[in-house]
Amino acid sequence: MPANDVDPAIQRVLDAAARKGVTLPITVFDESTHTADEAARAVGAELGQIVKSLVFVAPGDDGGLEPILCLVSGPNRVDLARLAAITGEPSVRRATAREAHELTGFAIGGIPPIGHRRPMRVVMDPDLGRYPVVWAAAGTSTAVFPVPPATLRSLANAQVTPLAEDRPAAETQPGQPGEPSGGPQASQQGAGA
Repeated sequence: MPANDVDPAIQRVLDAAARKGVTLPITVFDESTHTADEAARAVGAELGQIVKSLVFVAPGDDGGLEPILCLVSGPNRVDLARLAAITGEPSVRRATAREAHELTGFAIGGIPPIGHRRPMRVVMDPDLGRYPVVWAAAGTSTAVFPVPPATLRSLANAQVTPLAEDRPAAETQPGQPGEPSGGPQASQQGAGA
């Protein structure tokens, strides 16, 4: 991708990684990678390898909103009670699309784990560590990058701690009929949401 053809949102992600000495191989697709399912199909990965960048907010000391970014494995959903306990923010809630865009500078469907408008607290799902490589949004709804989970944690300055809702045992066994496909759940919390 020639430098002059790089989308400004993608460039912000590349620059954020470069400041930490990491070069990211960005792939831009013709089709959407907005949801975890779409991203997994596009890159040929398991749903669990897809990093959903989900923005939550808590009331700030100045009356504004303090963003909290959750990096979550594709089939998982954030447990709000766990997130409240982790962050010490009892009033934490999911950001609206507008709030997420204003706080990060990226639109839902392409929110990356790095390169945001402002610093924010980042919490990372330990389930991402089950894979040698995971895939995250790179600033647009069609761009992604592969990254080892330890590098992702370092790039995002993330705290790794369980934050996902518990799933029934049938859903946690790979290859079982109850294994989530990411259908409604993935749509509700898309890849770069």
